[in-house]
Amino acid sequence: MQELAELIKGFGSPQVTLVGDFMLDRYVYGDTDRLSQEAPVPVLKVVRSESRTGGAGNVAAGIVSLGGRVSCIGLLGTDARAAELAGLLSGNGADISSLLHLPDRPTTVKTRYIGLAQHKNAQQMIRVDEEVVENISDVTQQSLIAAVIEKLADSSVLSLQDHNKGLFTDDGTPKLIAAAKKAGAKIVVDPALIDDYGRYRGATLLTPNRFEAARATGIQISDAASLSEAAQSILDTTKAEAVMITLDREGIFLLRRGQDGERILAKPRSVYDGTGAGDAVLAMLSVAIAEGCDFADSAALANIAGGLEVERFGVVPIRRDEIINEFRRAIGLRGRKVLARKPLADELAERKANGEVVVFTNGCFDLLHLGHVGYLRQARELGSCLVVAINSDQSVHRLKGTSRPIIGQTERAEMLGALECVDYVTIFDEDTPIPLLELLRPDLLIKGGTTPVVVGQDVVEAYGGEVRTLDLVDGLSTTKIIDRIVANGDPNEGAGI
Repeated sequence: MQELAELIKGFGSPQVTLVGDFMLDRYVYGDTDRLSQEAPVPVLKVVRSESRTGGAGNVAAGIVSLGGRVSCIGLLGTDARAAELAGLLSGNGADISSLLHLPDRPTTVKTRYIGLAQHKNAQQMIRVDEEVVENISDVTQQSLIAAVIEKLADSSVLSLQDHNKGLFTDDGTPKLIAAAKKAGAKIVVDPALIDDYGRYRGATLLTPNRFEAARATGIQISDAASLSEAAQSILDTTKAEAVMITLDREGIFLLRRGQDGERILAKPRSVYDGTGAGDAVLAMLSVAIAEGCDFADSAALANIAGGLEVERFGVVPIRRDEIINEFRRAIGLRGRKVLARKPLADELAERKANGEVVVFTNGCFDLLHLGHVGYLRQARELGSCLVVAINSDQSVHRLKGTSRPIIGQTERAEMLGALECVDYVTIFDEDTPIPLLELLRPDLLIKGGTTPVVVGQDVVEAYGGEVRTLDLVDGLSTTKIIDRIVANGDPNEGAGI
């Protein structure tokens, strides 16, 4: 995990040539508080609408968001929607100089109508497609190949995203692949939902999902054996170096030619909307392979990108810093949360540079209890990174007497680090956290209780930070728990825990 984090942190700005079906996605939002009197269907009262890139445009936006550069090659019409889509692509940072504008082929538009019940819980009600899917002409095919050859002079990866809209034909696609191989580029293919992958023969890597792989091979994927059989069938048909079958929450199955298959597991996610997960995977794979990553590392990175995407509504390009933050969280859960102040300062500086909000709180946290946990959860919700600074044993002695702490500083730090809501723990030996605040400069200083004076408030507010207080759980405190233990040896009596 640490190796992958360092790998992506070292990425540059690789150039990718992307060929695909570029579409305009329109979203029409409204409230759905009643049914129509004409039919048993909800009525959508339109509130607003917006346009976004769709299809291969999502991949292009993802590549740029991950720090790469992308040249877009595909078909647009000469209509107003083509100008709108081109403007969105250019605004996202993509090179659109090689897009082909055809007067007899309108720009593909997909309009999604989104209903909100009681102004919340957005749900897609229906999608309306406007498109032409006939195969492109030989003349257009030649123009496409010429554009690819020109852009591959600066690219090490050719990415093909096929929605089976007539751009990738059985005769023309092998010529695109041949041109890329002649230029020394790797070819990554997100295939269409079709019966035969013969058109992708010679590609480096194919990335079908489970359903697409089953359709292309005629193999019902139901277990590990059928999964491996389907992957091998795809390799046999395409003569590719590798195939990655994406498996939603089960991760990715990677099969390299001449090797055993490998399952790259994914982190469990709360799936809000599966739209765009394949686009995020292709974008991450394109950037990773352009940076020279092997298939296994590329798949691991793609797993994270796809997982982050399904947690959002609609298609939202995944940023490189979000991938890095996922690794940070995973590494923290494995016990790397407790840091000395200098490495912690370096970590926080990088997080703040990426726009994260750093929350800081401090205390003894002796005998960790439910009150502490509830308080820390509240604090974490106020930002994207929670730092807990704890008094050292000597500091606690000075503040609370020689009988405290009950639990030593190392154990206290590790217990706090085991909480999911805590990102970092550090130990300070001073009587106050002021030196730490001056070094770390958190965005928010949080303190529990109703005390009118928060130690360090003047320091934080002086550099533009904010100070907040949170309510504590009534009846829960370390002192009261200790008093109960001394009195009758029952730490839970009357505590409700």
